[in-house]
Amino acid sequence: MKRTVILTLLLVSAVMAYAQQGTKLTILHTNDFHSHLQGFAPESAYTPGVADNDPTLGGLARIAGIIASVREENPGSTLVVDGGDALMGTLFQALEPGTGFQLPMMKKAGYDVIAVGNHDFDFGPEAYAGIIRKGKERGELPVMLLGNGITDPDDPADDAFEEVMRDGLVRPWVINEVNGIRVGLFSLLGEDADESAPYAVPIIFEKNVKAAKRLVKELKNQDCDVIICLSHSGVSRDKKGNWAGEDALLARKVKGIDVIISGHTHIYLEEPLIVNGVPIVSVGTAGTHVGKMDLTVTGAGANLEGYTIIPVNDAADAVASVQEEIEKQKLEIDKSVLAPLRLSYDMPVAVAPFRMETDEHGDLAASNLGALIADAIHYYVNDFGPGTDIAMVAAGVIRDPILPGTQSVADIFRVMSLGSGNSIVPGYPLSRLWVTGRELKNIAEILIMSSASTPAHFCYYSHLRIEYDPKGGLLNKIRKMEFTDRDGNVAEVNTSKDDKRLYSIVANSYMLDFVGIIKKMSLGLINVVPKDGEGIPVTDMDLTVIDFDPEAPGIQQGQEWLSLVRYLQQLPPGKDHELPVIPEDYRVPERSLVVTDRK
Repeated sequence: MKRTVILTLLLVSAVMAYAQQGTKLTILHTNDFHSHLQGFAPESAYTPGVADNDPTLGGLARIAGIIASVREENPGSTLVVDGGDALMGTLFQALEPGTGFQLPMMKKAGYDVIAVGNHDFDFGPEAYAGIIRKGKERGELPVMLLGNGITDPDDPADDAFEEVMRDGLVRPWVINEVNGIRVGLFSLLGEDADESAPYAVPIIFEKNVKAAKRLVKELKNQDCDVIICLSHSGVSRDKKGNWAGEDALLARKVKGIDVIISGHTHIYLEEPLIVNGVPIVSVGTAGTHVGKMDLTVTGAGANLEGYTIIPVNDAADAVASVQEEIEKQKLEIDKSVLAPLRLSYDMPVAVAPFRMETDEHGDLAASNLGALIADAIHYYVNDFGPGTDIAMVAAGVIRDPILPGTQSVADIFRVMSLGSGNSIVPGYPLSRLWVTGRELKNIAEILIMSSASTPAHFCYYSHLRIEYDPKGGLLNKIRKMEFTDRDGNVAEVNTSKDDKRLYSIVANSYMLDFVGIIKKMSLGLINVVPKDGEGIPVTDMDLTVIDFDPEAPGIQQGQEWLSLVRYLQQLPPGKDHELPVIPEDYRVPERSLVVTDRK
């Protein structure tokens, strides 16, 4: 009896000592990868198989090398996750509906679990389900999580996605055994991400806090030692410069979450943001960095022991087998997508002597990239299409900057990678409609007003200059509008109700759809009637899509990104380059939206 008591005490002591000492868990994480399999800008310099100090960051083969290296250092104790928006952002997305290429490649690279993000639904629920199915046919997939997605049993539009959920290819949560630790993971798609997922319909998303409380409870009931939330919701700075956002609120409101891997807002956090004792981490976008979190798990919970961010650069040993598969897919992109356009993936287009970007968190009006794109659209429609008076582009569709160096076709596509049209060529098609001067003013007033709260709505114009007073009253901020015709003649736009002159405006089809619902957005205060060139109201906005070859059957669309390629190709070469060079005028271009005082 005495011996039994002694053995029991020794066993209890050993268990307590083990619990206090803890078990190591290493988490590698990325977020908002956006199909950047070949790295992030400029791709023309990307040489993952050679240690030549190339400046390109990212690349799936390099990420695979980092994962393999960390796993070798931490055998059996490493978990690799992604915070959502794995797809959509490069030319690789064009073949995803037919091939399902990327998801099994991410598994091959070493990813264990990935969250579903808003842009993963850009082809719609049925097509996304098809991508997952085709990916499964190619090989094993990472575990895919969507914890707060709610399908509509009465709507056939999401039946295919319901099937992949029933088959367990998309789950609300999963438990992974890592180094003897029961790690529970669930994912969320946040409110802002929901608003940025128009093509997910009829799928809707349960509110984060409510869903998280339910999912944490379910995982607790499964005796998880650690609970990780992959939250495609994000953090951001508030007006006072403090960290806030949906994931910060989640950490404050929901007990039981040990770690939040944050995505959606593309924020790069140099160190974990600790909110209510919960570390929140995010490493920007495009796979340029991998976060490495070291936890010690004891009976009392998970403790953060260390955190580092690994740059995905030329120092990483790329996995050759991963890169070989990517190179094969590039050839398929050339054959199926780019050859009909007389382009190829690696074809050099132009040289950028300086950085060009649109920073939604900075001074949007100062964007040199927005000015370049607006001019490119104007040029393309007038030289390759039926012509236009004014071109416009919204900040929200400008996805990536142009970094200094030689720009390939792939680099240019990344700049405006969103959307799809009626063909295998990816990207939003361009549309054209006509409005009066007064309606043009009303459109600009709405965009200025809405961009104050939603920076993605900030707009850049070509051949239109707008002076406005930010302190002006509701729908009364614009003081002057000047239109420049193709011959360079400048005239003030008459915004009187009596002036019936029509101006043609071109933008991508998604943005011009917005023009058609301005009356609803303004609660009836403003009514803009889209028209054709004869002044006849247009009721079907699909009819505004430009046909760039009326002689060919069907509608021969021209994509927004293609306008930038064609514009750059016709620029003159520089002194030291055979390729066209982006002119110095675009380093600090004239602004199309100019702040002025009330007069």
